[in-house]
Amino acid sequence: MDILTTIREFLIERTTLKPEQITPQASLKELGIDSLMLLELIFECEEKLGLKIEENTLTPATIQDLIAIVEQAASGATSA
Repeated sequence: MDILTTIREFLIERTTLKPEQITPQASLKELGIDSLMLLELIFECEEKLGLKIEENTLTPATIQDLIAIVEQAASGATSA
C-alpha cells in the first residue's frame, strides 16, 4: 500500500473529506487536520507501513510534506 493511499483511507474514515481533496499539494490546515489528528495519522502510517517516524521531525504543512517524512522513515527502516 502506498503512502498517499494510507493517508487518504485514514482521513476518509475519520473526516468528511472526499478523496479528490486529499492531494499532495493540499495544506493540512486547509483540510482541517489538527495536531491530534496529525499524530493519529502518523501512528497509522507507522503501523500500516511498518516503520518508525522520529519524534523530533518537523511538523508537515502539506500532504506532500507528510509523504516525504514517511518516505524518509521508510528509507531509514530498510537500511537498518
